Amino acid sequence: MQNNISIDEMDARILTAMSVDSRRSYADIGHEVGLSTAAVHERVRKLIERGVIRRFSLSVDPLALGLGFTAFVMIRNDGGVHCREVAPRLREMPEVQELHSVAGEYDFLAKIRTSHARALEDVLYAIKAIPGVARTTSTVVLNTEFEDRPLRLPSAKSSENS
Repeated sequence: MQNNISIDEMDARILTAMSVDSRRSYADIGHEVGLSTAAVHERVRKLIERGVIRRFSLSVDPLALGLGFTAFVMIRNDGGVHCREVAPRLREMPEVQELHSVAGEYDFLAKIRTSHARALEDVLYAIKAIPGVARTTSTVVLNTEFEDRPLRLPSAKSSENS
């Protein structure tokens, strides 16, 4: 788990601009936030080095790819196998879009995307076949109001790296 990293107000403004559209040019961002292209580039480089920016990614509409069936699946281990042995097997499954280790009655919460209910059933059988998985409980998504929302940035704090 990574420690909380301080960012200054300018870093927060750059991150906000990039989180809405990471394809924006540094010149465009610089114009918006009042910095030169080179200054934006340097700040982004430092944010990457410090681990604030993990990666640049693409958001694809799952419906356009025929993956309009979404379910959240709670997964419980049987106790004989450690979660660290189950997680890599779940990571190998392309239908598992997200996997979260959780506290409570279950050990994992997985976001699954498939083309239809029958495909979800196949995924659930594959999950239950993983050694150590004792039980699953599924919740099917009827409609997604929003997702992939940019993070709400905390109030900017002074940073030693500014």
